[in-house]
Amino acid sequence: MKPAAPSFYLLLGLIGFTSLWLCGNATGQTPSRSNSDWPRFLGSNYDGSVIDGSESIRWSEEPAFQWQISLGDGYGIASVSNGRVYQCDSVGGTRYSAGQERLRCLDLQTGKLIWDAAYPIQYQDLYGYEAGPRSSPVIVQGKVVTYGVSGNLTCRDASSGTKLWAVDVNQKYGVVQNFFGVGAAPMVVDDLVVVMVGGSPEEDQELPPGQLDRVISNGSAVVAFDLNSGQERWKVGEDLASYSSPRLMRIGDRKVVLVFARNGLLAVEANSGRQLWRFDHRASILESVNAMMPIVSQDKVFISECYQVGSVLLSVTDSSAQVVWQDDRRSREKAMRSHWSTPVMVGDYLYGCSGRNAPDSDFRCIRLSTGEVQWVDPRRTRSSVTRWGDHLIVMEERGRLQIMKVNSESMEIVAEYDLSLASGERPALQFPCWSAPVIIGDRMLLRGDQKLICLRWSAE
Repeated sequence: MKPAAPSFYLLLGLIGFTSLWLCGNATGQTPSRSNSDWPRFLGSNYDGSVIDGSESIRWSEEPAFQWQISLGDGYGIASVSNGRVYQCDSVGGTRYSAGQERLRCLDLQTGKLIWDAAYPIQYQDLYGYEAGPRSSPVIVQGKVVTYGVSGNLTCRDASSGTKLWAVDVNQKYGVVQNFFGVGAAPMVVDDLVVVMVGGSPEEDQELPPGQLDRVISNGSAVVAFDLNSGQERWKVGEDLASYSSPRLMRIGDRKVVLVFARNGLLAVEANSGRQLWRFDHRASILESVNAMMPIVSQDKVFISECYQVGSVLLSVTDSSAQVVWQDDRRSREKAMRSHWSTPVMVGDYLYGCSGRNAPDSDFRCIRLSTGEVQWVDPRRTRSSVTRWGDHLIVMEERGRLQIMKVNSESMEIVAEYDLSLASGERPALQFPCWSAPVIIGDRMLLRGDQKLICLRWSAE
């Protein structure tokens, strides 16, 4: 039994980003129509949504098992591009030492291995969690970029697995280990690989583990590297890293990187690396974290945490962020308290898990523009969610898969399957199932502890 972290029941499925040509209008306003690829965590448009392909699905019929692979340590789920699945884990270590961090490339149809690549790492989790990668790869321009638990940023040829370049980010920028290691994924925009780093000056390297309240920044909250060479292009920001991942939005004619770092939200001009503004948003307790990815709707940005301050909706320009509505810090009632999973947006509504740990958690719907709670699932459990057309695919952390109709007036469950129990050739998915489901065509990838499975849905 793993010890309970003082806060963050990990993160993580946490993550991977793509360039502008993969992300539509890059605002998050329009979900991806095509679901033939899922080239980063939460899909090509940063929103965990696909709006086509579900119209004829027979939800009442349990999906057919296609294949499974065994996994080593880690929490991140795969990314998919051009019929290939890219999955990270770590193998050959112990509970306190990761051994080798590994990337495997698999055939989507069969699950058969195409290539694999690995490199040795040293990592010990401060709270006894698995010593493996927390984030998902990003596949773009024929390359696959990964960001490992100990800060290894690696770019490979997506076809062959040949290493093109690598940077030990933690060593280069003096990163003092966060509670659970690196959890944010890389983001690619044009020819830049943008990552959250959060390095510190040399003297801070001698501080005891876990004392982030004594650690200061050295101006490397966010760093951009050249996609083709791995050379630093810019760095910016006085903050430490969180477990949220950078995402792209447009403000006027600017490409802007949003980074929900340890102490708040930063907006950075993508091309120049110039910080445009920041908005402080974090609970005051030491062992609190920011983890959900910012949600974008035109010129509005939503962020949330689960410890004390809850949620805020911002109206943003290229020079400021103004509060539209904000949870009352003094009240126990909050509109949404996002922990490690990111809600999905459908129109003016957000659907997602709110709360820190069971039983202090539920699945709910809120109105984005006002923060008004529309409905709350009375069952007290934690989950992640992906939107597929007019349905929500909700994965509970102990393996129950629920299909819900998108409905802002009430919770409408269409079907549910207990994947914690084996069925025929399909193995059981064991706790923790922390990653949001990945949807490609009529197939779905789901991750539990030590397993990745592929299911296929039947159509009418």
